[in-house]
Amino acid sequence: MASPRILIVEAPYYAHIADELMKGAIQALEEVQASYDRVTVPGAFEIPAAIRFAALSKTPYDGYIALGCVIRGETTHYEHVCTESAHGLQSLALEQNLAIGFGILTVENEEQALARARVDKRNKGGEAARACLAMVELKRRFGLSS
Repeated sequence: MASPRILIVEAPYYAHIADELMKGAIQALEEVQASYDRVTVPGAFEIPAAIRFAALSKTPYDGYIALGCVIRGETTHYEHVCTESAHGLQSLALEQNLAIGFGILTVENEEQALARARVDKRNKGGEAARACLAMVELKRRFGLSS
């Protein structure tokens, strides 16, 4: 069976956190010799649209990994971005049969974000990549193509 082709969509609003998420994701993909491409978008809110654009392309990917971080601020902007990005990704997974690994951190502060992002800590980037790969495998098991 061919190794999966994955698109990583990264929102590097907090670049040092996004870099850690990316390290973990790439490490997990390379462990299984998956090929991957990377694109960046301005923020977490734009991740679902970027995945949809890629899924509509002539050569869609086997799976997608969403990486980013949203840190709570003083306004309700946090709730809107968190809710809508998660909802957008879940809608794509359900309605378009896309294999998506969710790696958007939604945290109270930078300390929480780094504890979740770092490869030597919770490694949420690696976790999102492994979730994506598991869903790609499940799609293949049920005979669903990309």
